[in-house]
Amino acid sequence: MTLIDTGIYRDGARLAAPPEARLTSETLEGTHDLAWIGLLRPTAAQLAELAEEFDLHPLAVEDAQKGHQRAKLERYDHTLFLVLRPAWLAAAPAAASADGVTVESGEIHVFAGPHFVITVRHADRPSLAGVRARLEANPQALCGGSEAVLAAILDEVVDGYAPVVHGLQEGVDALEDELLLGKADPAASQRIYHLLSQVIDFQRAIGPLPDMLHGLLRGSSKYGADDEVQNQVRNVLDHALRITERADAFRALLESLLTLHSTLVTQEQNEGMRRMTRASLAQGEESRRLAQIQLEQGEQTKKITSWAAILFAPTLIAGVYGMNFDAMPELHWAWGYPFAIALMLGLGAGLWFVFKRKRWL
Repeated sequence: MTLIDTGIYRDGARLAAPPEARLTSETLEGTHDLAWIGLLRPTAAQLAELAEEFDLHPLAVEDAQKGHQRAKLERYDHTLFLVLRPAWLAAAPAAASADGVTVESGEIHVFAGPHFVITVRHADRPSLAGVRARLEANPQALCGGSEAVLAAILDEVVDGYAPVVHGLQEGVDALEDELLLGKADPAASQRIYHLLSQVIDFQRAIGPLPDMLHGLLRGSSKYGADDEVQNQVRNVLDHALRITERADAFRALLESLLTLHSTLVTQEQNEGMRRMTRASLAQGEESRRLAQIQLEQGEQTKKITSWAAILFAPTLIAGVYGMNFDAMPELHWAWGYPFAIALMLGLGAGLWFVFKRKRWL
């Protein structure tokens, strides 16, 4: 067990710093002094020793040992057990964007009895040394007893949420500016999902806090908490409610941005499909035009071919006989010349009729 700090306080002034839990409980015995013990990564055996010395409930000790608990407040006889989830922004690169906003959270377990406060942490961050220093510098506040220490720890945790809210706000604003300009970057959905997951994690850390603070206030009168301590808890409650409302607003806005992004992407895809359709129609129109040209060229070719065949028939006949007539054809026919002319005309007319029926002419 790493004993971060321990102190015994009387009338707000520090009297001693016993090095062991046993010595601390022995020093407190028969007095109205306040002991404040801060632990880091204690073992099960070491927590069991504390439980024996300060009569801590086994279920609370088990939770403190395991860690990974949700934020909660539980009362065991005259001992309060709180699990707090402080949060902070992870170190981000210099050119941070929406997807560079990462929220990390820790865990603080607090046992608060009539004359003692024990804090258990399993990570180096956050440190409560600043809280102890401020209270030791203000003995009057420490006179409020364990409730005053508990209120100061709550105040420290809730104040630590402010930079997280600011970072999330910047991330949301960046995404909002991008999407409201009508940009449909497909990668934006990943950034929205990332930021939304950070907001949800943050909500899990702070969500139970208002109910916990309401519970503390309800028990304050019953257990004789100092009025100033109650005022401080109310102030912490006010801050917690505002932060909770901001987180809820972030989540609602990010969900709306996700819907907007999906709409923009769909519109962009539809526009792309329209462009492709227009291009396809233009290509189809061009293909039809080329086909029409080819058809017209085919028709012209048919006509040319038809007339060439018609004109070729007389030429063929004339070429066979040479047309140096002496009552030809078949040499010295009396009707040879008229027969040759009639054959030329008849063959041409026959070809014309054939081509006309085939719609070549």
